Amino acid sequence: MNKEKYNQIIDEVYENYIQNTPENHVISSDSDPLKLSMVWKRKNDSSSGYPILERLTQEEFIRKCKTNPEFSEKWGLKIEERELSFNERIKHIVNSLKSNAPLLMEEDEKTTQWLNENNIPTKLITLTYNNETIESYE
Repeated sequence: MNKEKYNQIIDEVYENYIQNTPENHVISSDSDPLKLSMVWKRKNDSSSGYPILERLTQEEFIRKCKTNPEFSEKWGLKIEERELSFNERIKHIVNSLKSNAPLLMEEDEKTTQWLNENNIPTKLITLTYNNETIESYE
């Protein structure tokens, strides 16, 4: 998958989050903390007497989408990550070379080190948005 497409979707969803949440919010006695925790993070400064919440940064937003299914569903974005096996990493090289020839490498410390030194992806990220699934490798 094109990393640009992945970033474009993340930017679009985060922009939607920004457009639909005020910059910060004062928690009052009638606020439902469970609902507020879906969108905000606690701010250290509470000079108003009430705790102040502020928007998540884009990195925090992404992390929350990865770890909180209810939050993720609210914004229509699902992000799943998993580690690639040794064989999947080798298959990635073959696909990158656009070759049908099998690449036979033995799984050992030296080969794994070579894979890491040559930035062969170790992780598969699956992003689902608007019924479209995109895969990205890191």
